[in-house]
Amino acid sequence: MTKKSATGKNAKSPQAIRYPTARPQKHEADFLEVVGMIQTAKARAFQAANTVLSDLYWNVGAYIIRKLESAQWGDGVVSQLAAFIASRHPDIRGFTRSNLFRMRQFHALYRTDEKVAALLRQLSWTQNLTIMSKCKRPEEREFYLQMTHREQWSTRELERQIDACLFERQILAPAKVSAVLTQLYPAAPQVFKDSYLLDFLDLPEPFDEHDLQKGLVRNLKRFLLELGRDFCFVGEQYRLQVGGKDFLLDLLFYHRELRCLVAFELKIDDFKPGYLGQLSFYLEALDRDVRKPHENPSVGVLLCKSKDREVVEYALNRTLSPALVAEYETKLPDRNLLLAKLHELLQIAETAEPYQVQSKPRKIRTAP
Repeated sequence: MTKKSATGKNAKSPQAIRYPTARPQKHEADFLEVVGMIQTAKARAFQAANTVLSDLYWNVGAYIIRKLESAQWGDGVVSQLAAFIASRHPDIRGFTRSNLFRMRQFHALYRTDEKVAALLRQLSWTQNLTIMSKCKRPEEREFYLQMTHREQWSTRELERQIDACLFERQILAPAKVSAVLTQLYPAAPQVFKDSYLLDFLDLPEPFDEHDLQKGLVRNLKRFLLELGRDFCFVGEQYRLQVGGKDFLLDLLFYHRELRCLVAFELKIDDFKPGYLGQLSFYLEALDRDVRKPHENPSVGVLLCKSKDREVVEYALNRTLSPALVAEYETKLPDRNLLLAKLHELLQIAETAEPYQVQSKPRKIRTAP
């Protein structure tokens, strides 16, 4: 009796082999729940690793400082320690002479501020090094520590925000919002910005509002990072029907913490008071026809090329809409100019009332 070859009629072809397949239409919710558990566990593991590593570097830095301050060690002993670890324990990486001195600086910078010391453990070592190397003022360092943790920035985004002088811009020009917006949402000055940096856009010169809108949608991920945490994109050219006419809203977002729709109207010229009337009309249409019963009143943002702050103040003073006026920049600001303005502002505050030099930045950087 001869055996039939694998190519005989009883042999199964590759096409005939059946493998079990998932049925996402039936079990997708269950599968997503498991995926959520995995992602949560990974995030916790990553955070735990950051905490353990930061604790280690913090403790090593503290140990070095104690030895140096007690005169038991000279600076040369730190170099000997690095050489000892490298020769005796080559499997232990990251403890070079320069890194050991960074650990010493890490502990020295923050050891007197318990609140900040606890926050350090929420960031990666690379993020902590970035803040230490790029930020000179204690208020500036704490600001970026808070923002990196709150917004969950990557190291790359942290570097971008520091290069964009976010700290200086927030102090020199806090968000100007209407009284109604402040009453409805006390946290609005911390959620919204006075100026948005759109340096990631590659727009033709000159560009129109359509080009600006399409550029923001093409770079939606980066725009959402610039807007901040909890913004969710709803749509572009969002159609609002009032009476027998259609109106198109440039960009519509939803903010999870505020639990409201956020309408963005884009302008490529200077702010004009009449723009607020158009925005108020859109907010009324959103609240009447789009907003869900459990959601809060909609918020409007006029994003203009530039603005006169006094004109904005006059216009917002009488508006009954929860709105604000912001401007956008397509290039990194002049850091030296901003630093000079900040220095001048702090000098004026120190001359008038010394305690305000600290109180004003602290109000910005400790916002939830």
